[in-house]
Amino acid sequence: MYFSDYMNEWLYGEDGYYRNFKDIGKAGDFYTAVSTSAFFGAAIANHFFTMLKKGSADRNGWLIEVGAHQGYLLCDMIQWLYTCDPTLVQTLKFGIVERQPEVQKEQLAYVEKRFGNDIEITHFDDISEVEADYAFVVANEIFDAFPCELLKDEKIAILKNHQIVWEDASEEMLEWAKKHYLKQGEVAVGYEAFAAHMAKGIQKCDFISFDYGEKYVRNDFSIRVYRKHETFPLFDEKLKLSDSYKKDDITYDVNFAHVIEAFEKEGFETVDYETQARALIRFGLIDILEQYSKHASRANYAREADKIKTLIAPTIMGDRFKMVHFRK
Repeated sequence: MYFSDYMNEWLYGEDGYYRNFKDIGKAGDFYTAVSTSAFFGAAIANHFFTMLKKGSADRNGWLIEVGAHQGYLLCDMIQWLYTCDPTLVQTLKFGIVERQPEVQKEQLAYVEKRFGNDIEITHFDDISEVEADYAFVVANEIFDAFPCELLKDEKIAILKNHQIVWEDASEEMLEWAKKHYLKQGEVAVGYEAFAAHMAKGIQKCDFISFDYGEKYVRNDFSIRVYRKHETFPLFDEKLKLSDSYKKDDITYDVNFAHVIEAFEKEGFETVDYETQARALIRFGLIDILEQYSKHASRANYAREADKIKTLIAPTIMGDRFKMVHFRK
């Protein structure tokens, strides 16, 4: 079994890690920007609202999240849009791309908890199912959850009884690696198909995504397992794949050059690529915090300000995470 197939089964197969709803934050295996602060979603929504005011986005279009976990990000965005202009929740349509039925149930329950019956969510199993004149699509940490192959010295990883062995890579894989100057590391599988699916039914689209990684290959393995906020490199002697399989999260750093190549091939323009800190500040994160300070207690303000530091501090999430914005 190729490693990409093994990873796909690990995360999305029967009883896979993401097959059912997973806690994120202190109770889970890892943190995300979404679980850190509701201001993350508010900042993205604020940028979307600015686009709406300028006429570069359509108030009658769709707001869609891909890989929404419980739905925090989409709900935080809806909340802020309502604050900016209450009529937007009447003209916009809201969707989530999520193929796991149990996770869909959790998302709908959370949306109802936040908004009652005032907000209707449409679920899509795949982004290719979305047919719209315009959609603003947002995602947080999805590209690191695409299956990948492992390449080393012109050999590719094969799994046998949860043990990695190396076999000669195909000519196609070696050509790709040579083109991207990759000698050792991960090769994501599925970026091209995902970009093609997004381009299929959405006529005009803005897609904003956040993830950790760089715009180049590392020529080293970043793939790792997360278990209760502990990190285990895949080739760590302490890690037994048979013990972690489907029980822990597995991820790797994103090669954004690969992502950009896939989307530009499908006719998307790369509008922006920058650090999470730079993007969120440009989106108005600090202004939102200042507005919050006018109504919040000193203790609540200090607590939220501390969370925002986590989002934009260079040594935490600020520089390690990147934002990419594509437009079709």
